[in-house]
Amino acid sequence: MAKDNKPNPQNTKIGPWLIPGALIVFFIVFSIFSGDSGLSKPGELSSSKFNTILEKGDIEKIVVYNKVEAEVFLKKEALKDPAYKAVSKNVIDQPNKGPHFIFDPGNDELFQKKLEAAVAENKLKDYKFESRSNWGDILSMFLPFIFIIVIWIFIMRRMSGGAGGGGGQIFNIGKSKAKLFDEKTDIKTTFKDVAGLEGAKEEIQEIVEFLKNPEKYTNLGGKIPKGALLVGPPGTGKTLLAKAVAGEAQVPFFSLSGSDFVEMFVGVGASRVRDLFKQAKEKSPAIIFIDEIDAVGRARGKNNMSGGNDERENTLNQLLTEMDGFGTNSNVIVLAATNRADVLDKALMRAGRFDRQIFVDLPDIRERRQIFEVHLKPLKKAENLDTEFLAKQTPGFSGADIANVCNEAALVAARKDKTAVDKQDFLDAVDRIVGGLEKKNKIVTPSEKRAIAIHEAGHATVSWMLEHAAPLVKVTIVPRGQSLGAAWYLPEERLIVRTDQMLDEMCATMGGRAAEKVTFDRISTGALSDLEKVTKQARAMVTVYGLNEKIGNVTYYESGGQNEYGFTKPYSDETAKVIDQEISALIESQYQRAIHILEENKDKLNQLADILIEKEVIFKDDLETIFGKRSFDPIFQEETTV
Repeated sequence: MAKDNKPNPQNTKIGPWLIPGALIVFFIVFSIFSGDSGLSKPGELSSSKFNTILEKGDIEKIVVYNKVEAEVFLKKEALKDPAYKAVSKNVIDQPNKGPHFIFDPGNDELFQKKLEAAVAENKLKDYKFESRSNWGDILSMFLPFIFIIVIWIFIMRRMSGGAGGGGGQIFNIGKSKAKLFDEKTDIKTTFKDVAGLEGAKEEIQEIVEFLKNPEKYTNLGGKIPKGALLVGPPGTGKTLLAKAVAGEAQVPFFSLSGSDFVEMFVGVGASRVRDLFKQAKEKSPAIIFIDEIDAVGRARGKNNMSGGNDERENTLNQLLTEMDGFGTNSNVIVLAATNRADVLDKALMRAGRFDRQIFVDLPDIRERRQIFEVHLKPLKKAENLDTEFLAKQTPGFSGADIANVCNEAALVAARKDKTAVDKQDFLDAVDRIVGGLEKKNKIVTPSEKRAIAIHEAGHATVSWMLEHAAPLVKVTIVPRGQSLGAAWYLPEERLIVRTDQMLDEMCATMGGRAAEKVTFDRISTGALSDLEKVTKQARAMVTVYGLNEKIGNVTYYESGGQNEYGFTKPYSDETAKVIDQEISALIESQYQRAIHILEENKDKLNQLADILIEKEVIFKDDLETIFGKRSFDPIFQEETTV
C-alpha cells in the first residue's frame, strides 16, 4: 500500500499563469532594487551645484563608480529642506534611500583631493571609489522586450490547444491530438462488457482477430479491411464498441474525435491527419478510431456560400488520400462512428476506405434485458426484481437510456430511504425520464382538472377499443414536465407497420380532443402535442411511405441526405396542394372516427374520468373493470402454409 501512496512526479502540473506571473514579479523586484530604479530615479547635478551642496555639509557619502560617475547620498536632516523636495521621496511616496543625485566628477585626482578636504573639514562623512559592471543597465534595457516575447509565446501556446497533447507547442500545432492506447495501458472495457449488439460485435471481433492472426486470412488470399464505419442512433453503444476493441486488441489503438481536426489556422486539419497516419504506420499494425466523423466527413460542395477556401474540405481530402491513395499502408485499420451517415461524403463511404458499414441499431427486448443485467450489477437491487419486465417497460430505449434508468432508479430509492432498489423505483424512473418531474403542487382548478381527466380518458378509451393501438399501461392527470396529464402505452415492437396499424394509432392520439368535443362540445389547446404527432404520421404516410391512393406509390424521401434539389421541392405546386389536402383529410377522418367511438361509449368515458379525478392515476386493471376484457387477441399471429 505504501507503494501506491508515493507521489507521482509526472502528475505535477504547473499553473498556466505561473511563468508570466513570476516574470512580472521579477520585473517589479528588479525595478525596485536596481541601481537605476524607476521608483527612485536620482537627479543630476552640475559641478557648481555640487560644490554648493558640499560646502553646506548636506552630503552623507559619495560613491564613485569607474571614475566616471558619482552617486551622492544626502543626510536625512538635509532631505527635510524644501530645496531637496524633488528627491526626498520616490514615486510611491516612500522615503528615498538614495542615491539622490548623480554627476560627472571629471578629473578623478582633483575630485579625490576635493573630497579629502571636505572630509577633513567635517563637511563629508565618507567617500569611496568602486568599479561596477554594466550588466544591470543592459538587463534593464532588454527585460521589457524579453517579457513581451515570453507572454506572446505563452498566448500562442494557449491558442494552439494548451500545454498538453501534440498540439500544445507552438511549433507542434499540426501534430495529431490522438490518444494512444497500447497493450500496456489499463483498458478495462472488453467485449464481455458490451451487452447485445451481437452482429456488430461479430464484425468488430473479426477485425481484431485479423490483426492478431493475419495468416489465417491471408493464406486464403484475403486482405485486411481498410476500415469499418459504425452507424446508429445516439446512445446505442458505438463508442463503447470501440473501447472494447481497445481493450481486446493487442495492437496500438489511436483514439480521437472528428472535431480534433478542426482548428482556426489554415492547413492544421490536413497536417494533423498526415501526422496521425504517420504515427499509426510507424506502430503498424494499428487501429485508428475517429468518433463523430461527420465533423470532418460531410459531403463536399454543400453550404459553401463563400466560394473561398474551405478548411474542412481540405481536411477531408487529406483523410481520403491517407485512407486509400498512393503510398498508403494496408496495416492500419480505421474505425469510425457517426449517427449522421446520411451527410457523409460519398467518396468516404466507398469500398476501399470503409469496406464495412456496421449498423448499431436500438436494442430489442432480449438485448435490453442483457443491458439491464450489465447496469444492475453495481446496484443494490431487490431479490425478486424481474429484468424481463423492465425490458418490456422500456421499448425504444437505447443502451445509454437504460443506464440512465438504472441510475435514476437508484436515486429514487435513495430519496425514499430504501435499502434496495425495487420494481416500483424503476417504474418511477421510467416515468421521470419519459414524462418529466411530477408537479403535484401545481395549481389546477376543478374545471381544468375535469377537462384534463376527460382528455386522458378519451385516449385510454379509444386505444382500448382499437385492435392495433398500443396497449395501455397507466394514465395520470398529475402534471409532469410541460404536460398537464399523460398516458403510458406499451407499443408492440413491429418490424413492418401496415396502414390499418398507423390509422389506429392516429385515431387513439386524436381520442383526447375528440373526448373534449363529445363531452363539452368545445375543444382546447391541450391537444398540441397530439396534433404534432398525428401531423407527422399523416405526412409520412402520404409523402414517405406511399400509403395514399391519390399520391400513389411515390416517395419524396431522400435517404442519402444529400438533396440535389437544393431549395426547390421535388414535386410541383399542384402535387403540394394535393398532399396538403390528403394530410388534412386523413387526420380529420381519424378524428371523426374517434368521436364516433366515444359517442358509443360516452357513459364509460365519464365513468373513467370520474375515477381518474378521484385517484389521479389509473392502470390497466381499472379499464378492464369498466370495459371488460378486450375483444381481440393483442398478439397478432400469422398462419403459414407449406
